[in-house]
Amino acid sequence: MSCFGVMTAQAAPLSYAEFERVDIRVGRVVEVLDFPEARKPAYKLRIDFGPEIGIRKSSVQATKHYTKDDLLNRRVLAVVNFPPKQIGPYMSEVLTLGVPDGEGGVVLLVPEREVPLGGRMF
Repeated sequence: MSCFGVMTAQAAPLSYAEFERVDIRVGRVVEVLDFPEARKPAYKLRIDFGPEIGIRKSSVQATKHYTKDDLLNRRVLAVVNFPPKQIGPYMSEVLTLGVPDGEGGVVLLVPEREVPLGGRMF
């Protein structure tokens, strides 16, 4: 299940050039708000990707494993070059990445060590 709540099967093969077009960056969560209007329990995030990209908004269905305090100041990975997506009354500007835990919860993908904000995944 993606963070947008869509179940996916194994994806079709793509070229390395296609993969390079997906811009995945490291950001730091600077604000976490409840999102009571969401269909599934979720948070609204503001994520700082450093001076090149700045602060962007995202929504995550990560309430099973994370409190708001757990998320604040956490480094996360997100796709920053998808078009914005309307999620109820909220416009999500980036896709924060996570994987399913097998029981319907989302576990966020995070860098193992401290790395600079805005660092691009390769």
